[in-house]
Amino acid sequence: MHEPQSPAWPVRDAAHLLVSGAQMAALEQQLFSSGLPVEALMEKAALAVSRLLLDHWRARLHRAGAVVLVGPGHNGGDGLVVARELHLAGIAVAVWSPFERHKPLTDSHLRHLCWLGVPRLETPPDPGAAALWIDGLFGIGQQRPPGAALETLLQARQRQQPGGLVAIDVPTGLCADQGHCLGDSAATASQTACLGLLKRGLVQDQALRWVGSLLLVELGLPAQLLQELPPTQPLGLACGDLATAAWPRPDADADKYGRGRLLLVAGSRLFRGAAALALAGASSSGCGSVRAALCPEVGDALWPQLPHLVLRSSLNCDRSGALSLAALSAAELQRLDAVLVGPGLGSQSLDDGRAWTLLQEFGGLLVLDADGLNRLAGRAAGASHWLAERGGPTWITPHRQEFERLFPELTSLPPLDAAAAAAQRTGAAVLLKGAHSVIAGPDGSCWQLTQTAAAAARAGLGDVLAGYAAGLGAMAGASHSGGQLLALAALAHAATAVELAKEGAGAASPAAVATRLARQGRLGALQRSALLPCGFASKT
Repeated sequence: MHEPQSPAWPVRDAAHLLVSGAQMAALEQQLFSSGLPVEALMEKAALAVSRLLLDHWRARLHRAGAVVLVGPGHNGGDGLVVARELHLAGIAVAVWSPFERHKPLTDSHLRHLCWLGVPRLETPPDPGAAALWIDGLFGIGQQRPPGAALETLLQARQRQQPGGLVAIDVPTGLCADQGHCLGDSAATASQTACLGLLKRGLVQDQALRWVGSLLLVELGLPAQLLQELPPTQPLGLACGDLATAAWPRPDADADKYGRGRLLLVAGSRLFRGAAALALAGASSSGCGSVRAALCPEVGDALWPQLPHLVLRSSLNCDRSGALSLAALSAAELQRLDAVLVGPGLGSQSLDDGRAWTLLQEFGGLLVLDADGLNRLAGRAAGASHWLAERGGPTWITPHRQEFERLFPELTSLPPLDAAAAAAQRTGAAVLLKGAHSVIAGPDGSCWQLTQTAAAAARAGLGDVLAGYAAGLGAMAGASHSGGQLLALAALAHAATAVELAKEGAGAASPAAVATRLARQGRLGALQRSALLPCGFASKT
């Protein structure tokens, strides 16, 4: 009935692979072992960073000059080559290195700069000066805090000249793998020029305030080298990847039921708007038949808004106002492709046991969101066991707090690892929501969104996403309900919010996101705009 999805999306190339610092170092070592001189790779990387700086900062560089902060290793060598190129371009450059000893190659570049007449500062640079600071202190090799003196200097820089620092590869004081500060703070970069491949720590939510705009400086790494990375290597997703995604394609002669049959169990007397938003998301997906099991207070109010909605049954609310699932019957689940349970249900209802048995036995796609997840977390048997025993494919869409209630044993893991572990132990596809959401499939596949818009952090957007994802899942059918389609839903939703946020801080409302998703569709303006750079930039 449905065309199969591409097995690999997006392409496993330099623009998408997310690697650890150790993996990047190992790849570089393979290049050096093959005969490539270290000097050649350093020159290639630093020349690309120099071009990037001249492209983005030319006016400021010519007006105020630059100060390059130089570390003892090869990240410092990169910074020195950048300093050389800026000097040769007629820009006033000074270098500062608080280290007495440097690696031999870095030391050679430092001696050459001194020969060229580039001044080496004997004392720390003035944090209030207008010169652009270029952070070449430590790069991916950072494993411990940079120290109080450097942290104080970098804090003063951000205070006195906010946005006046560009980092080479990784901001000083930031873990390249997990994105947390190694000490009390890190360098606050307005741009980070990431070399070769994206370091996974740089796209984590907690790293965003330090990284600034993330620019990938591609080094033309050989394809055979990249193929040696594990097949489960996480992949980054940006707006442009919508154009290459495999969207659900029902047969050309499919009637409304052949375009997906979805039931939503949502809303309550406490949270009446959640059902409307989830249904708006589901409707925007293109799903052919959308039904709902609602309480009367919600269902009666929705008819004017969604006249195409089919109300299959009327559920009641308990004394607290939370929706009770007790009246949900096996007949409600017959001939459905997908069921969404969760948005706005309210806190735990005590008479849901039979309904959870029916949901566990349901053979179609089950999408659990919000209070559906909180109720599952409260079940005595445990969420992992219940999910592992499901009779059909499952998607779960928790934010971090909901995830910790479901999987308390995974709370210490960073998002990529936590989502992957949860997916593998439960057999469910996991969407761990955040500024840069993580999606993990039970087959080990893992994706992370690589862009964000602070203005798109709004209550209700999760309800729209849950409905939209469930609608796409219903259209695709159970055989296409793995992590890849859930990743596509998350990306389309996020890209729409980012696009709307460009129109103003208030433009990315939940209703506006649902409307834009519906208007743009698979072949509409969203995909056309996806052909333009919309996430991190890539430089070659």
